[in-house]
Amino acid sequence: MDAVRITGVRKRYKRVEALQGIDLVIPIGEFFGLLGPNGAGKTTLIKSLVGLCRPTEGSVTIFGHETQQEPVLCKSFLGLSPQEPNVDRYFTLRKILEFHGGYYGLERPLRKKRALELLEQFGLGDKADDEYWKLSGGMQKRAMIARSLMTNPKILILDEPTAGVDVEQRHQLWGCLRNLNRDGTTIILTTHYIDEAEELCERVAIIDQGKIVEMGPPQELIARHCEQYIEVRGKKMKKLTPELLGALSQASEISPQEIAVQRGSLEQVFIKLTGHSIDGGGS
Repeated sequence: MDAVRITGVRKRYKRVEALQGIDLVIPIGEFFGLLGPNGAGKTTLIKSLVGLCRPTEGSVTIFGHETQQEPVLCKSFLGLSPQEPNVDRYFTLRKILEFHGGYYGLERPLRKKRALELLEQFGLGDKADDEYWKLSGGMQKRAMIARSLMTNPKILILDEPTAGVDVEQRHQLWGCLRNLNRDGTTIILTTHYIDEAEELCERVAIIDQGKIVEMGPPQELIARHCEQYIEVRGKKMKKLTPELLGALSQASEISPQEIAVQRGSLEQVFIKLTGHSIDGGGS
């Protein structure tokens, strides 16, 4: 059984077709990425997955259960960390997590214990009684992920979890997410940070204008769509050719100082397939 199966999903908003026939299967335990610019359809697809919007056409199943027919059961499998925080900014972290657990029916002793465990797990134990608004951006993001895990979801959905977070805190979050996935949690990550998808995800889908234009493991996509070449830098160095490569050990006028294999990047794949950069600008 797959964790998620999306078949022929379309979503229309009056004159705009936000999703144009999405087909997607995510196996249990996979770390899967949706890569695309703002407005590509990532968030609409996530909303269709968690039941926040009804697809115009097609179906979404979670562990074999159709989201429109069994919404409560499907939601019990899911944890969502949204792009924009939806908490009372004057609540303490402890209260935010415990309130969330209570909303899902956890008994008071269990939700108090679970909240503290998660805050410790995400390095926020000493901030448990701090109000949300006082925290740094990275801490706020970690708190939202911790809240989404209060119900021990089998599938964790992260919508732009590191947007606006500095480099050091991004790497701390990456470590937390790797540990969760290693423990068996299926993770679906939407991001417009290409390096994040390349670093974390087993497979990525490149989505643009409501369509999945390519999908596969990052390194396979790079090998499939990018040219590979050897770059040699040095004194009096010319463009590397097979003839020049063969002469490197013989020609005294060539003094290579640095040799590197250039294999391309996921960003180059994205630009090649969509015609524009991840931020929506021209290629």
